[in-house]
Amino acid sequence: MSERFFEDFAVGQIFPSAQRRHVGKDEIVAFAKEYDPQPFHLDEEAARRSIFSGLCASGWHTAAMTMRLIADSEFRPAGGTVGLGFEELRWPLPVRPGDELRIEAEVLDVRPSKSRSDRGLMRVRTRTLNQNGEVVQELVSNLIVPRRPTGERSAI
Repeated sequence: MSERFFEDFAVGQIFPSAQRRHVGKDEIVAFAKEYDPQPFHLDEEAARRSIFSGLCASGWHTAAMTMRLIADSEFRPAGGTVGLGFEELRWPLPVRPGDELRIEAEVLDVRPSKSRSDRGLMRVRTRTLNQNGEVVQELVSNLIVPRRPTGERSAI
């Protein structure tokens, strides 16, 4: 799939990931040791005694895996996925060892930039789902997307 310019996106489009991401216990622990060293991410016994009742991935690990799934999906803005920030980020359920993750990116809004005619702005809701179809992460992001070069816009 080729990259998409601003004009190629429309409200309501949904881009699912073609791949799934398996989450392993060792990966959860390794990420936590480096970036989020809390007991419920590092130690199964401590995790059982926590509010999670078992080992779970850091939310930031889930976010990183989500970004990889986005990068490998059919959602391909020209020039890359360039974010301005998030309106919402939540983790309604923990990610567990053995989970299989996938994403669905839904275009919520598209509008040309008022100050830069060479780009547009887009709001996207990305849901990360486990193998049971349960949402484990949901984020609404604001992106900058290049417009098709002026000479090519009339070809659409």
